[in-house]
Amino acid sequence: MNLTLPPDLAASVARALAEDIGTGDLTASLVPATARGRARVISRESAIVCGAAWVNRVFADLDPAVRLDWSVADGGEVGPNDLLFEAVGPARALLTGERTALNFLQTLSGTATQAHAYVEAIKGTGCTLLDTRKTLPGMRLAQKYAVRCGGGRNHRIGLYDGILIKENHIAAAGSIRAAVAATRALDAGVPVEVEVETLAELEEAFAAEADLALLDEFSLADLATAVTRNRARPRPLGLEASGGVDLDTIRAIASTGVDFISVGSITKHVRAVDLSMRLSLEA
Repeated sequence: MNLTLPPDLAASVARALAEDIGTGDLTASLVPATARGRARVISRESAIVCGAAWVNRVFADLDPAVRLDWSVADGGEVGPNDLLFEAVGPARALLTGERTALNFLQTLSGTATQAHAYVEAIKGTGCTLLDTRKTLPGMRLAQKYAVRCGGGRNHRIGLYDGILIKENHIAAAGSIRAAVAATRALDAGVPVEVEVETLAELEEAFAAEADLALLDEFSLADLATAVTRNRARPRPLGLEASGGVDLDTIRAIASTGVDFISVGSITKHVRAVDLSMRLSLEA
C-alpha cells in the first residue's frame, strides 16, 4: 500500500486554518494565554483512520509546543469509543485547531472507511477497486491518499497522467479508432483508455489497440461476454466496469472477471466519521 503523503498537504492545512481563524479566534481568547490543556479524540463508530498528518500539521502551524500521541496509524481500524490520539499543550491552540483538525480527520477517515467497505466486498475475486476524479474541490490528493489507506487504488490523479476517451471525445474525433490514433500521436507516455457503452464499441476499442476499456453501464451478462472476448485476444486489454455500482452490486460485477471497478461515490458521497474531542485544562 502506497501511503506517500500528498505534496499539497501543508498548503491545504494553511488554507483551512485561514478560512476558519481569519483575523483571530475570538472565543479562545476567553482562556488564559498561559493555560495548558489535554485533548482526547475518540471515535463514536467503527472506521478506518486517515488524516493523522493533517492533524499534526494543524497543531504544528498553530503552536509547535503542542504534542500529539497517536494510538492508531493511518489505515488502522477503530471501533466505538476507541482513542485516536491525545494532544497536550497550550489550551488556546488546542481549542483553535479542534475544528480544522477534525474536519480533515473525519472527512478523510470517511473516505478511507467507504473505500475499505468496497475493497472488502470484492475480496478474493481478483478485481481491484479504483477511485475517480469525482472528489471534493481542493481535496483531490488528500482523498486519493485516503482511498489508498482504505485499500483501494488510484485511477488517474487528473487530466495529465492518463487518457480516458469518452463519448464526447469520440464524437469530436469521428470514431474510436480516430480518437485512439490521435492520442497515440501525442506520445504522452500514459495509458489510453476508451469508454464503451456496447459490445460493438468494445470491438472497436480492440481494433484500435487501446490499453484499457471502460465498460459503462454494462449488464452482468455483457460484462461476462466482454471478459470472454477479451481473454481470447492475443493482447488482452484491461477491463474496467463502471456505472450502477454500489455495495449490493459490486461483488456480482467483480465476479464477471473484470480487472477493475471504479466507484465515484467513495470520494463524492462522503459521510464524515463521527469523532469527538474532549479538552481538560491541566492544573
